Parts: sequence; structure tokens; C-alpha cells
Amino acid sequence: MDVRRIKASRTRRLQALGRTGPLIVGSLARVGVRCGNPNCRCARGERHTAYVLTSKIRGRTKTVHVPMGMVEEVRLWVEEHRRLKRLVKEISGLSEQLVRGHVRASQAARATRRSPRRIPSRLS
Repeated sequence: MDVRRIKASRTRRLQALGRTGPLIVGSLARVGVRCGNPNCRCARGERHTAYVLTSKIRGRTKTVHVPMGMVEEVRLWVEEHRRLKRLVKEISGLSEQLVRGHVRASQAARATRRSPRRIPSRLS
């Protein structure tokens, strides 16, 4: 890829960052829970469905209950965070390509300046 294409691609991704919506760090998980009522179906093994959001804080997993009415909204927030992480990784990769290209060009320019001159032979 040439420099112009890399920069254009990076610019498009940077603009996409500006269209970031609400987000949340973590994973949404469906879990089975028991309510504690001895006459409920969950007492016989058929658990109720619940959702939790899990995330790591200082190396420890934190779990937050997600109300059923918010599950779809939280799912969108989690996906938005994942999209944002992908974008940042792509932008970083494109920026690294620009740096590497600049380094290669600089090294090539130095190599041409340092190329050995032909010394005329003294054959007589």
C-alpha cells in the first residue's frame, strides 16, 4: 500500500471513531439461576434465565446483574466497545505501516548516498 492509501484508510477509521455511541467494557452472559422457592421449577433443576455483565477490574472479575429490560441495550453497548477496540487496533496498525515505510525510505536514501564509488583501476 502506498502512503496516500494508508493515510486515507486511517482517516476513514478516525472519522468512524467520531461516530461512537454508548459503550461498556465487559461481556454479557446468560446464566441460569434459582429463585429459592422450594415449589418452583428451578428447585427441580429447570433454572430461570438471567443476564450478567462481567468485566475485569484490577485482575478480579466483577459481575453486575442486567435487568431483562436492558439486555438488548447492554448487548449493543458491549458490541460498540468491541467495534471501537477493532478500530483503534486498525488505526494503530496503519500508523505503524507509515512509520515502517518512512524508516525503509530513509534507509534506502542513506544506502544510495553511501554507495561505493568506482575506483579506476591502475592497469598499465
